[in-house]
Amino acid sequence: MSIILNEIEKIEVISLQDNYVDLVNMDSTEVVQRAPMLAFESKNSLIAEHGFSALVKLSNGDESRSMIFDFGFSEKGAVQNADTLGLDLTSVEILVLSHGHMDHIGGLKDIAVRVGKKDLALLTHPAVFRKRHIKLDEKTNIPLPPITKERVLEAGVSLKETKKPSLLFDNSLLFLGEVPRKTDYEKGIPNAFHTENNQESHDAMSDDTAIIANVRGKGLVILSGCAHSGIINTIKYAQKITGINKVFAVMGGFHLSGPFFEMIIEPTVKALKEINPEYIIPTHCTGRNAVNFIEKEMPEQFLLNMVGTKMIFKAT
Repeated sequence: MSIILNEIEKIEVISLQDNYVDLVNMDSTEVVQRAPMLAFESKNSLIAEHGFSALVKLSNGDESRSMIFDFGFSEKGAVQNADTLGLDLTSVEILVLSHGHMDHIGGLKDIAVRVGKKDLALLTHPAVFRKRHIKLDEKTNIPLPPITKERVLEAGVSLKETKKPSLLFDNSLLFLGEVPRKTDYEKGIPNAFHTENNQESHDAMSDDTAIIANVRGKGLVILSGCAHSGIINTIKYAQKITGINKVFAVMGGFHLSGPFFEMIIEPTVKALKEINPEYIIPTHCTGRNAVNFIEKEMPEQFLLNMVGTKMIFKAT
């Protein structure tokens, strides 16, 4: 498979939701632009939560396109942060869901209302609607709040499901689709299961995906939600199907948090070093130990993300 992903001049990723915020960090650069603290009041300050949502803008000359990738955990968090930042969401053309977990879908309805388009589409993998649970032991299951097609349609969007890579915005943005599992260490959550036709199976989270852009002269920008497919698998698949090996930036949740994933932090970072992106931006569920290790091992490439931050990746 080979996909022609057109070059763009610039992509901006504005974090409407992430696990962390620091309003006095004051470390803005040409690439990293923090939200200005003095513009806020106590009633409308930025809110961090365990979730992820981003407004993504692509630019080519005078043309600009925008979409929203994931929707955070709570119903109001992402849209409130958009309001606090003074963002106009009415130019958003499409919504994309990275996978079917509650910390990425919660704000869908409020965001769709704010965009305000009758023909607004939500693009996602069909497996997002699986009935999922976490197995603590043979007798104890913790059900995960399900995402239903009815809930999605109630949000006033049209549903587009596909497992395949799909080009958006005149071939300028790629929905990666189902990511093949190739590494021997990115195996997903071992005690995650789903039930279908009364049969319980391990949930490999085949719906987990990413979006990809190609910045002129710089290479791929890869944005993941949680990378349950494995961030290295995700990068390698993006490289394979686009034929572009150069990676400009890797951003998103890498799901390296918790005891199941401590042992794969080092091989993941080793592989990231070999890929050698210009920027690495771990977010959301990457985990404190993994973020600290990435910063220690890749200090020149590491960028700290937080709610309200705009990351700007542009051509030379």
